[in-house]
Amino acid sequence: MFIEQAEALGEPPDDPLMLFSVLYGFWVANFVAFNGEVIRDLSSRFLALAEQNTAKEPLMVAHRLMGSSLLYTGDIAEGRQHYDRAIALYDPAAHRSLATRFGQDVGVAILSYRSLAMWLLGYPEAALRDADDALNNARQIGQAATLMYALVQCSHTQTLCGNHAVAAAQSKEVVALAEEKGSLLFWKSMGTMNQGDILALTGHASEAIDKLTSGIAEFRSTESTIWIPLHLTHLGWAHAELGQFDDAWRRIDEAKAAAEGTGEKWCLAEIHRIAGEITLISPGFDSTQGEAHFERALVTAREQRATSWELRTAMSMARLWREQDKRRAYDLLAPIYASFTEGFDTLDLLQAKALLGSLIN
Repeated sequence: MFIEQAEALGEPPDDPLMLFSVLYGFWVANFVAFNGEVIRDLSSRFLALAEQNTAKEPLMVAHRLMGSSLLYTGDIAEGRQHYDRAIALYDPAAHRSLATRFGQDVGVAILSYRSLAMWLLGYPEAALRDADDALNNARQIGQAATLMYALVQCSHTQTLCGNHAVAAAQSKEVVALAEEKGSLLFWKSMGTMNQGDILALTGHASEAIDKLTSGIAEFRSTESTIWIPLHLTHLGWAHAELGQFDDAWRRIDEAKAAAEGTGEKWCLAEIHRIAGEITLISPGFDSTQGEAHFERALVTAREQRATSWELRTAMSMARLWREQDKRRAYDLLAPIYASFTEGFDTLDLLQAKALLGSLIN
C-alpha cells in the first residue's frame, strides 16, 4: 500500500530506494513509539517487496528491520539471523552514502543492534566486538546522527556486560553531542536514561531516580517509548533501594504493562527478576512470592532463548535457595553457566563463578 501511495505521488519507479524509504519511515515511527505488532507487519512487507527487487540495498535494509522487529518483540535468535544476513550484504564503500536516506549508516545500525542480540543469546564477547566495531565505524564516518545512534546503542551493551565506566562515558558523550547539535531531545534523553540505568546498577539510587525520572519524561515528550520498560525497571529498583516500596512497585507495574501492551518483550525476563529482588528486600518479605517472580523470569528467558537473562535469574534464585538447599541452587545454576563458551571475564559470569564456588564449599 505505501509503495503504491509513493508511486501515486509521483516518486520515480526506477528508484527503488525512494519507494522503500516510504515504508521505512512508517516502520521507524512505529519502532520508536513502540508498536510490536505493527513493526513486525511492516518489516514483513518490506522484506517481501525487497525479495522481489533486483537491487541489494532494499534486501539489506529489510533484514535489518526484520532483525530489530523480531529481537525487540522477543524472538531473539531469529532476529540475530536477519542481522547476520543484513551485515553480509553490507558494503561500506557502496552503502555508507545511504546514511543520508535512512537516518544513520546501515552497517552501524546492524552491528549496534546485533550486539544486543548477541549478549542476550549468551555471547558477551561477540556482543562487545559488534559494539566496538559499530562505534569505531561511526567515528570514521563522521555523521553526527550515526555517532549518536552508536553511542546510545553501544552503551546499552557495555552496561549489560558490566562495563559501567565505559557505558557512562559513552552516555555522557551522546548527551554532550546532542546539546552541541542544538536541542536534540530524543538523543539527549536517551543518553540521560542510560546514565540513570548505570547509577541504579552501581548503588547510586538517589541520583539514578533524578536522571531516570527526568530522562523518561523528556523522552516521552518526543512521543517515543522504546526501551522504556527496562528504564522503568531500573527506576523501580532505585526506589526500592531507598525503601520507597510503593514507588518501586508502581514503576515495576508500569514496566510490565508497557512491555505487554506494546509488545516490547525482549527485557520481560529482567522485569520479572527485578520484581523478585524487590520482593526480597521489602518489609516482611515473602520468599515464596519472590521465588514465583524468579520462576516466571526463568520461563520467559528460556522461551526467548535469552541465556544471559536466564543466568542472571538463576543467580537470583540460587542466592534465595542457598541457605536452605545448596545442592538445589547449584544444580540450577551450574548447567546454565556451563552453557557459556565465552565472556568469562564479564561481570555476570564472574559473579556466577563465585556463586557456584560458594555453593560447593
